[in-house]
Amino acid sequence: MPSDAQPEHEHDLDALAVPPDIATDVFGERVALAVDYWRILATDGIDHGLMGPREVPRLWDRHILNCGVLGELISHGLRVVDIGSGAGLPGIPLAIARPDLSITLIEPLLRRSTFLDRAAAALSLDNVIVIRGRAEEKAVRAVVEPADVVTSRAVAPLERLAKWSAPLVRPGGQMIAIKGSSAAEEIERDRAVVGRSGITELTVHTCGDRVLETPTTVIVGTKTERSRGGRSGRR
Repeated sequence: MPSDAQPEHEHDLDALAVPPDIATDVFGERVALAVDYWRILATDGIDHGLMGPREVPRLWDRHILNCGVLGELISHGLRVVDIGSGAGLPGIPLAIARPDLSITLIEPLLRRSTFLDRAAAALSLDNVIVIRGRAEEKAVRAVVEPADVVTSRAVAPLERLAKWSAPLVRPGGQMIAIKGSSAAEEIERDRAVVGRSGITELTVHTCGDRVLETPTTVIVGTKTERSRGGRSGRR
């Protein structure tokens, strides 16, 4: 999929595309797919405005590995919905690292959803489907099977993120949101309103502690078994 056109920036893509040693710890025998995704981000991702040229030298540590380690928190064979997927982060690195997962990427913008469709096809990721729409739209909820896990990265403040995520998660499932150093403060600030959306037991976790210089910080919450009206979430 990467275009043959030379990007405007002057980075040596061949040198930068070489994965760090720790990439094998995250992606295993599928590390070559991660390299292919790196090239897609460094070329078409830049051309589509999904990545800034300055991010190219940091694609491995700040984006691809940062997202791939999310699999540490997800059990085998689960259904995952990634909302506001953008350039495919964290959904595509997660799909590469964990082919046992079934991953749905939700993205409202046509330009981005087209990019995601082409990237998934170029990488032959048969465990990925792309849906164009907003997570909060009824039309999207109607076609997305309730997920075991809903993921996101840099999408919205926790309060809003929980409102979008909760309807897409099965009772007992989890919301896993990649956040920064302010994760604990977000929980403290938004815990009550997030709880009213049906997401409780909010905690801060880190992923990739053994392999990343800066581990990935996430907020994990669990969808309550019962709705506010007292009706069981299970049938």
